Amino acid sequence: MSSPSAATFTTVNEDGCGDGGATISTVHSDVIQTHILNRLDGPTLASAGCASSQLHALCAEENLWRDICVATWPSLEEPLVRHIISTIPGGYRSVFSNSFPLLDHRSFHAKNPDPSSLTSELISAVDMFYKDKLIFSKIQKMETESAWFLCSPFRVDLLDPKDSVPTPVQHAGHNEAWMKNIEDNLTLSWILIDPTRKHTANLSSLRPVSVQRHWLTGDVAVRYAIILARDQRFSELVECAIKVTFGGEEGGEMQVRKVSMMVEDMEGRNINGEETLVILQGAMQSGKRKKAKNDGDEEKKRFNEYLEIKKERKEKKERIEKALDFICIATGVTIFVAFWSFILFR
Repeated sequence: MSSPSAATFTTVNEDGCGDGGATISTVHSDVIQTHILNRLDGPTLASAGCASSQLHALCAEENLWRDICVATWPSLEEPLVRHIISTIPGGYRSVFSNSFPLLDHRSFHAKNPDPSSLTSELISAVDMFYKDKLIFSKIQKMETESAWFLCSPFRVDLLDPKDSVPTPVQHAGHNEAWMKNIEDNLTLSWILIDPTRKHTANLSSLRPVSVQRHWLTGDVAVRYAIILARDQRFSELVECAIKVTFGGEEGGEMQVRKVSMMVEDMEGRNINGEETLVILQGAMQSGKRKKAKNDGDEEKKRFNEYLEIKKERKEKKERIEKALDFICIATGVTIFVAFWSFILFR
């Protein structure tokens, strides 16, 4: 849908003829809000607000941004989330500007903050769509102050092991065409909300970076991921991984059985809660954002590059370990020969 011009409009007489270009100021604000602005999506509405001071004021209307946010992420309609957003400066407009663009992989955090500055809780607002139809939506609150959370591997599970959520998506088998269909049409947003510091960010790649079938159970594992830097030199990277598992019989409906999020280092280890908080808070507060692309190719490319870096790092580590093993063996043999030479020829 093409958006109307934000600069000028042409007024129309009763006979259907235009009287020429009229400035936006000649159009009543109620007409603009009721018949124009409420038809725009978030990026277009933001662009329209830059056209003039009048449009800027009209486009800042909270109800417009609330409707856009709820349409994009239905989980934000939950009372708990609505209350938190009401305390965020800029409200729904601020949430959209921070959550619609994805976190850039060049995001990094500064030096580790004092533990007392870490947030006391995090809110996850998760929405999953198949061909633009909502199939899963949930919010979850996580307390982050306990010693158990800070020391244990960071992990958020939205479903209990025995729970499953039915979907209208039909299980069409495990051929490549159907797997590609899942990759192209299954989108997920994971908005993390820090109610203490009033920050939000989208931690999902929007589209899957991989879709795989478990050879034994037949479950379909869908992975979303963004890559973040641990430091300003980008020498250490981490993966914020979201894993969704679907089950179901071929020809029947697919069921959501697992939805989880964790943060892994380049060795594949889950990072503990305290370090994850440091990374995520830094990325939410000062991390760069980038516009989400519908095709998901950029995030998938970045994920594959990350896998290559991990592979090279692992191979290098193995070469070093082999070299050290060889040195140890050679040293041991040398000492053994020297010892018996001393015994035999003394």
